Amino acid sequence: MSKNLEYNESQIQVLEGLEAVRKRPGMYIGSTSSRGLHHLVYEIVDNSVDEALADRCSKIKVTIHEDNSISVLDDGYGIPVGIQKQKGLPAVTVVFTILHAGGKFGGSGYKVSGGLHGVGASVVNALSEWLEVTVYQDKKIHFQRFERGKMIKPLEVIGETKKSGTYVHFKPDADIFEETVYDFDLLKNRLQEMAFLTKGLYISLEDKRVGEKQKEEFHYEGGIVEFVAYRNRNKEKSYPEIFYCEGERDDVLVEVAIQHNDSYVENVFTFVNNINTPEGGTHLSGFRSSLTKTLNDYARKNKFLKENEPNLAGEDVREGITAIVSIKIPDPQFEGQTKQKLGNSEARGAVDSILSEHLNYFLEENPSVAKVILNKAVNAARARSAARKARDLTRRKTALESTSLPGKLADCSEKDPSLSEIYIVEGNSAGGSAKSARDRRTQAILPLRGKILNVEKARLDRILGNKEIQAMITAFGAGITEDFDLEKLRYHKIVIMTDADVDGAHIRTLLLTFFYRYMPQLVENGNVFIAQPPLYKVTKNKQSEYVYNEKALEKLLDEIGRDGIALQRYKGLGEMDAEQLWDTTMDPDKRILLRVEIDDAAGADEIFTTLMGDRVEPRREFIETHAKYVKNLDI
Repeated sequence: MSKNLEYNESQIQVLEGLEAVRKRPGMYIGSTSSRGLHHLVYEIVDNSVDEALADRCSKIKVTIHEDNSISVLDDGYGIPVGIQKQKGLPAVTVVFTILHAGGKFGGSGYKVSGGLHGVGASVVNALSEWLEVTVYQDKKIHFQRFERGKMIKPLEVIGETKKSGTYVHFKPDADIFEETVYDFDLLKNRLQEMAFLTKGLYISLEDKRVGEKQKEEFHYEGGIVEFVAYRNRNKEKSYPEIFYCEGERDDVLVEVAIQHNDSYVENVFTFVNNINTPEGGTHLSGFRSSLTKTLNDYARKNKFLKENEPNLAGEDVREGITAIVSIKIPDPQFEGQTKQKLGNSEARGAVDSILSEHLNYFLEENPSVAKVILNKAVNAARARSAARKARDLTRRKTALESTSLPGKLADCSEKDPSLSEIYIVEGNSAGGSAKSARDRRTQAILPLRGKILNVEKARLDRILGNKEIQAMITAFGAGITEDFDLEKLRYHKIVIMTDADVDGAHIRTLLLTFFYRYMPQLVENGNVFIAQPPLYKVTKNKQSEYVYNEKALEKLLDEIGRDGIALQRYKGLGEMDAEQLWDTTMDPDKRILLRVEIDDAAGADEIFTTLMGDRVEPRREFIETHAKYVKNLDI
């Protein structure tokens, strides 16, 4: 190591203003990928929704402009324009230029709010090529423009108006983001969710880009009751009623809506001040404990359980449930800026007591619905008992019992899970090529025979009886459902490698459905990948090159010319020998892997239900809508 490197006071940097955000954007918005890009929109919309929660806003209009810039207009009070005493600047200027500045730190401006850290508007400003804010307030139009977080000139009055509200228009900085093209459907799903959660609020999304022009409007007077109905629209409802309750305890406003369907998975979505909390927290704990206790009490009282039968477990009463738990709380304590999990202890008690009281009344007043719910739960409990034996067979064995790993598994020699990966391969022929091609030190191969069971249509006991699923659970070593433990996962990369045809796509979807429904932590933690084998082999003058999509093929042909070309289109992995498979798909230095991520849990649930559920009509509509985007489905 060199001895000449100096480390003294001259190496200490102080980043002024919003420089820190531009230097380390991932600290503030998670990433500079598509997820971070869309997060900018959510930050600004969240501010408008906070106005709605304070009963000062009834309409929000979001627009994607021709240049892919975004604007958000609301009819709220408008960001204050008076001088903020600490900084000697207009409050709106402070909001957009100084971190941790806002009206949500304990003043009387907002009783409840999703934006708690005061970094939203200023971070969006810092990461935008330009941002313009227009405030309609006190009969005047106030305007200010910023470029890459820096104020171009002071706030100025540019006209008169009779309306009130805030208009924010910004363009993400291409120097910061890996991509700057907005996804209409992604924004639509999030905005629709916000409208469901804010009863009576009108939200519109309009796309003005050339060739993309479309508009969606959302307005739900029924709030989360309509949210549950929407989530269950492609499922067979177990009963027509949707249970709903609301109440307030210890300054916590609670809303819960519930309806069961005939599926075998639970879908409970939790929100705090309209912020999705995918990791749950105390409000989810309160919901679960209340639901389990109330239904067990009713089951005992009304003889649904025999005297010698044990109580229903939480997973039994939640089988096939769709539920929304939404709370509003003045001072929510989240784990980190990403707001993934709620920590307030008072939230648990509030949800528990309000749900218990109202659900008990509902069951007594609707005995026919109660009978459907309890019969479903009792059947689930009995199936769970039968599944326990199958689950025991799939639990990870100790090193001394390693011979219990599936016989078809070609394991790797590496014992460190962080350095190990497993390829789930379709068919024995492809499995044979993969076994020959792999790096035996770090790459394991598990060939599957045919298509696995569609878990969307089966209960856990039947799922665990499927040999292919048993093989995967045993090979992964981390268990399943509530027994799943990421710490025991034997491979930190699980790679789905299927053929580029209809059957391959179907197998891939079946596998993803299984992972999402019964090992969701794998997807949430980023452990699942999809291999990208080449679509074409292009040969000219005895020189061959592999390409992975149509765009790359056109580019290559333009470069080398189209005369004297031998073009091979790969449909199956078995068409490649071991050397080709290694060079194109398995070599860590050359391969392309797609990481499977969840941006929208509710949207993901809907897609899996649509594609893999019992109902044909929603699937037909999905295919008709998206068929025009499919290329080379099966040549």
